Amino acid sequence: MTERKPADMSFTSWIDKQITEATERGAFDNLPGAGKPIPHHGDEDAAQAWLRGYLRREGLSADALLPAPLRLRKAIDRLAGEVAGLRSEQEVREAAGELNHQIREWRRIPLGPPIFVPLVDEEAMVRLWRATQPEQAAPASPTAVRPAGGAAAEPARGRSRWWRRSGAGRSGARKPG
Repeated sequence: MTERKPADMSFTSWIDKQITEATERGAFDNLPGAGKPIPHHGDEDAAQAWLRGYLRREGLSADALLPAPLRLRKAIDRLAGEVAGLRSEQEVREAAGELNHQIREWRRIPLGPPIFVPLVDEEAMVRLWRATQPEQAAPASPTAVRPAGGAAAEPARGRSRWWRRSGAGRSGARKPG
């Protein structure tokens, strides 16, 4: 189809001529599906049927068709469900970090509708992972110190965002409560 249609020829006859020449060259021989009936999908939309067939042939998930922010939100939900199957806290942090990197990349130049995508809270994912892991009988390290009651020491909590913004945290004053 690289040649132009002659001015004195109609489109129908020009296309018929090209089809005839291609048939004589054998361009339509041994095509996939040759001699097979065209699949009938009933009353469903032909475009939807083609799209489903394409996804199946290419081995793609329907998530590949979603806009980036929705795909990222689904990935956040999926990570929360898959965190229990990860082997270590480091893997949890790496998975959350990679997802946060993807979210930041999308935020840098968003395409499509402005849908907010929150970053993954690494600490919350680690807490979720720890909650799904079986309790260990002995402390993880021999240097771990337990208070007199036998319970593990509670990790120090960081300052909240409003505290950092206020500038009061720089003077060494402690946060009340």
